[in-house]
Amino acid sequence: MPWYYYLAHFFAGAFFANGVPHFVQGICGNKFQSPFASPRGVGESSAIVNVIGVFFNFVVAAFLIRFVFAPTPRPVGIAVATGLGIFAMALLLAGHFGKVRSKAPHP
Repeated sequence: MPWYYYLAHFFAGAFFANGVPHFVQGICGNKFQSPFASPRGVGESSAIVNVIGVFFNFVVAAFLIRFVFAPTPRPVGIAVATGLGIFAMALLLAGHFGKVRSKAPHP
């Protein structure tokens, strides 16, 4: 299997993981940091903005997994690449939002 399949699945996992906190906070009606706020990634956007913005993340991830490649059974390595993308983005987001939310008051 070509190396770029693994890379595409890694980034698909990263897009899914990045979308989860925005989606969850958005559907709970909470403001949350987003790249659309000021300052970027630190300021909070409304729940609606987060849900609309996260739609992009989910579309990109689904496109990378489903439409770039033919729907065939995936080898274990592909699942591992997607999982590593999720894990890497989850660690990055946990560190970033942990720092941001510990400094500012939030509901």
